[in-house]
Amino acid sequence: MLTVADNLKMGAYLRPARHVYAESLERVFALFPVLAERRRQRAGSLSGGEQQMLAVGRALMSRPKLVLLDEPSMGLAPVIVLRLFDLIRRVREEGYTILVVEQNVRQVLKLVDRAYLLEAGHLKMEGRAAELADQDFIRKAYVGL
Repeated sequence: MLTVADNLKMGAYLRPARHVYAESLERVFALFPVLAERRRQRAGSLSGGEQQMLAVGRALMSRPKLVLLDEPSMGLAPVIVLRLFDLIRRVREEGYTILVVEQNVRQVLKLVDRAYLLEAGHLKMEGRAAELADQDFIRKAYVGL
């Protein structure tokens, strides 16, 4: 089984990423200090939230133009979800473009610039996140207010 460090190294597999490996590793460890602390630990032994951080960190090692996150909060305790979204916010502030597919509407609307609400595979609403968060339909159906 791979360690945290092995997983991050796998993220820098492509040739262009290998040239900036040390810099990328430093950047990921700055964003996710817990990964630096656990670099020699087996990745499978991390908590669910730490595994999500590792997945994001591994993706960042390749210096992507776009980071895709599919249900990053699924299966995580509410307190860990808050931490994870804060970390995603920090990654976004680093200049990365992030596309998030998420059912936790309350948290994701605080994170994104634009949102698209899909219902049964069809686009139901779209717009700036702040505008959608103010919609009665969204607040009642998805945010619980």
